[in-house]
Amino acid sequence: MPNSNTDDNLLKMLCCKGEEEKGFRLLTATYGEALYRHIRRVVIGHDDAEDVLQETFIQIYTHLTSFKGDATQLKAWIFKIALNEALMYLRRQTKFFQSIDDVNPILLSKIQSEDTRSADDAERLLQEALLKLPTQQRIVFNLRYFDAMNYQQISEITGKNIGTLKTNYHYAVERVKQFITENHDKL
Repeated sequence: MPNSNTDDNLLKMLCCKGEEEKGFRLLTATYGEALYRHIRRVVIGHDDAEDVLQETFIQIYTHLTSFKGDATQLKAWIFKIALNEALMYLRRQTKFFQSIDDVNPILLSKIQSEDTRSADDAERLLQEALLKLPTQQRIVFNLRYFDAMNYQQISEITGKNIGTLKTNYHYAVERVKQFITENHDKL
């Protein structure tokens, strides 16, 4: 994962006339894998995650001139764009006036139909547990547990206050534990 020096250099290249292409290549090399994993945990399917990742990089490139932060805020800004793109993708999967949480059964079927060689039973059970959560709790859980972000970073990405995030994470952990306890026989 990048450090503040990497982000500082990256931001300088992205904003420097004539260095944008080199900066963008560094951006994709630095954040591409982490963004893919982040997006995949939201949209589940590999092909869908690849599509959303491409759209994320397009949005980053398109809106780079509107970024007003410094290097310490770059990661949160990039992850916020990725999360917004992933959520827009999920919204397109629902019918008009449906909740975004209504897409979870579709995502669950994707997990169950994915190549079983790519994930062991424990990982699949965890993913099933996460899809039982409301989308906002799942997002907070993913950012905190998998991406090891602190609540301040998650707040910058989601726009939610820290108290709400802590509550969402607590409920997510409890629900995941309960689901795994009730379904441990699947392992």
